[in-house]
Amino acid sequence: MTEVKKLPAKKAPVVETEPTLWEIFTKGILKENGIFVMVLGLCPALAVTSTFEGAFGMGILVILVLTMTNTSVSLIRKVVPDTVRIPVYVIIIATEVTIMKMLVDAFAPALAQELGVFIALITVNCVVFGRAESFASKNTVIKSMLDGTGVGIGFGLSLITIGFFREFLGTGTIVLGKTLPLGFEATLFSGLGLGQYAFRVLVQPPGAFLVIGLILAVITVIRQKKGAKKA
Repeated sequence: MTEVKKLPAKKAPVVETEPTLWEIFTKGILKENGIFVMVLGLCPALAVTSTFEGAFGMGILVILVLTMTNTSVSLIRKVVPDTVRIPVYVIIIATEVTIMKMLVDAFAPALAQELGVFIALITVNCVVFGRAESFASKNTVIKSMLDGTGVGIGFGLSLITIGFFREFLGTGTIVLGKTLPLGFEATLFSGLGLGQYAFRVLVQPPGAFLVIGLILAVITVIRQKKGAKKA
């Protein structure tokens, strides 16, 4: 008798489902976080996070610029020829960053002084340009706006986290209202007497590398443990 060989069963084709608006919004906050996952846009993370307020202010600006840029690029994506799309994106980003800088100079001069040239350097931030090129130029206005806002929030939360640990561990306090126009000035944790145990190096330039490195190490350990559990 001849053996009857069984043919392997054909696998059903994998159908990729289109991400929902909520998934588009949230992926940039944690899953594709600009600093802690993609390790992009480290220039402001290193330069403006010596204080919590400076990091908070830069985070707000990045959220606004990313949202406006993605929306603008998506609106004109069908009328801009591919041959000139890069210069057009640069002009859009530069224009919107200039507007934001003028508003900061007018309404938050202390923040403008602390952030300095790094407000203008948002124009060449690879996170901002990358989202315009990779997402906004290929998707609808609503999706692009949500993507820009989500990525901006993720980037801003990363800056705030770095700024909090640098100022708190470096000085033992968190100062509010000195840079941002909050209408009041307060110093948190001053009564705990933590200043004598502070690591002053963290509020200096090398401190940014130390804090970012430690946070990335913790995130890596957590991700490896999750991967081991799944395996």
